[in-house]
Amino acid sequence: MLIVLRKAADGLIGLSVALAALGLLFEVGVILVDVVGRAFGNPLYGSQDLITMTMIILVFGAMAACDRTGGHIAVDLFQRHYPPAMNRSIDILAAITGAVIFAALAYATWDSARISEMLNLSTNLLRLPKAWFQYALIGFSVITALGMALRAAELSLTRTDVRHDGKTSA
Repeated sequence: MLIVLRKAADGLIGLSVALAALGLLFEVGVILVDVVGRAFGNPLYGSQDLITMTMIILVFGAMAACDRTGGHIAVDLFQRHYPPAMNRSIDILAAITGAVIFAALAYATWDSARISEMLNLSTNLLRLPKAWFQYALIGFSVITALGMALRAAELSLTRTDVRHDGKTSA
């Protein structure tokens, strides 16, 4: 069962990373066009709106992959002094805490997106609806929360840590 969930989670994480990569390419293109345009006295109209909203996709789209690969900051100053079971317990607690934080972020952003829709909020220049990007943030946060919860379950039940190529921890 966990293997099927891991494959599904990895697929969703791969999709979110692909969207983040597209966001990065778009962001670089917008900045390039804006900088060249400024050099000729004609900056890209609305570039700040595009960059700000694309940054949501870029950052939150890559967040689940950052957790999956162990890219988050970790203070392992005392790790070698703790018994393996304690280190695993700390990893489980950290994964659960992260899942709760990202679930809470998704929940809070859901309310904010509903308010943005109700008030028809949009970006300053291009009038891009803010709710679209808030819903993207919700989706990416849910994927990250689910990935972290699955990692906690895997650590608890099978003692494997996907961040270390599926190696078994003590």
